[in-house]
Amino acid sequence: MLNTQEVKFKILEKNLNGGNNKLFREELLVLHPYEQAMFFIKQPEEGRRELYKILFPGEVSNIMEHIDLEDIEPYFAEMDPRFASAILENMATDDAVDILKLLDKEKLASFLTIMDKTEAEEIKQLLDYEEKTAGSIMTTEFVAIYHRDTVKQTLQQLKHEAPGAETIYYLYVIDEDKHLVGVVSLRDLIIANDEAIVGDIMGKSVVYVSAAKDQEVVAYMFRDYDFLALPVVDFQKHLLGIITVDDILDVMDEEANEDYSKLAAVGDQERLEDSPFKSAKKRLPWLIILLFLGMMTASLIGMFEETIEKVAILAIFIPVIAGMSGNTGTQALAVAVRGLATGDYGKGSKLKLMLKEAGTGLITGSVCGLLIFIVIFLWKGNFFLGLLVGFAILVTLTIATLTGSLIPILMDKMKIDPAVASGPFITTINDLISVSIYFGLATTFMKYLI
Repeated sequence: MLNTQEVKFKILEKNLNGGNNKLFREELLVLHPYEQAMFFIKQPEEGRRELYKILFPGEVSNIMEHIDLEDIEPYFAEMDPRFASAILENMATDDAVDILKLLDKEKLASFLTIMDKTEAEEIKQLLDYEEKTAGSIMTTEFVAIYHRDTVKQTLQQLKHEAPGAETIYYLYVIDEDKHLVGVVSLRDLIIANDEAIVGDIMGKSVVYVSAAKDQEVVAYMFRDYDFLALPVVDFQKHLLGIITVDDILDVMDEEANEDYSKLAAVGDQERLEDSPFKSAKKRLPWLIILLFLGMMTASLIGMFEETIEKVAILAIFIPVIAGMSGNTGTQALAVAVRGLATGDYGKGSKLKLMLKEAGTGLITGSVCGLLIFIVIFLWKGNFFLGLLVGFAILVTLTIATLTGSLIPILMDKMKIDPAVASGPFITTINDLISVSIYFGLATTFMKYLI
């Protein structure tokens, strides 16, 4: 049975394929832009080309703003360049910049040449900011009001400029030199006396960010302060633009996907549409590194060949010890990376985290060690073998848990993204540690095993 959205889409497709353009436009444009985007994505290239003929650039721009950024480039490639440029002109400047950054330099230059000069200049300014900074995600489509104007003058200005602004819930106040001096909400402006001066009703304690601030830090500010918008300034506190909450939601999604990819030892984010070759290309660099680290583990086991020959049963428990240490290390890694990414850990908290993880490893290691001791003793009837494996698990789980929290902290101290300490990387490192401990103990207490 079709759901409501599927029924709508079937009717739209019928009108689009039947050439009933007027009815199609009416039914499509009453939908939310997100639903329009979902319909657009489902269409074959032939259907999309028909859409470009029926819809105006401003209407298509609303659709494009609701399509994932990584999926959008092929659509612009199939459009007439002038139509594509008109779409970009109608989009929020920051969204247009995000799309243009995906294109090669030749196409980018071509679009900027065709576009309106004023719009093109604004886009060029934003393109100059370094990626993943506040400047690169801000919009220049905002209303700035003057501190010496009356409320009446400001409301008149607002009526004139609001249609082109991305948001007007908060208005940022500037002086004659365009320095940011305050903020006033739309609510406060509406209820104020018409003759009141903006400088007298504004809030002077305004939170702002520099254009060079990392976008991840900006996201935490939105979370902590519950902002809908945040002003961006230069080093002299001139107001350059604003960042809105919808942009920050995109940033949070991007950062979360990026961290997840790194934790999974995938260099770049993969998409469902990626070919097997492209996916393999993204995964191979880390896998090759891990392959050589794995060879180190194999070489280490080879060093204890004599011990294994004398007590062959020791080899049975290598996967158990290596697997357990890798799992506990990954758990500690996830906790540490999340805490560092969200900024929850200060200097004191980092030490507290390591002590906590060491304690956690000691407890989990003791429980798992005791369980494996009982299992081996009942299974093999060998008290000392059970004791050896149980003690090895106790030590390796304690060290692995501590390592899982320590490595991200060290990476953070060296200004390296802690998420780079991926799960497979930590697992391989802990394999080396666990094998060394296990066979080191076995070699030391060999006389009790034979």
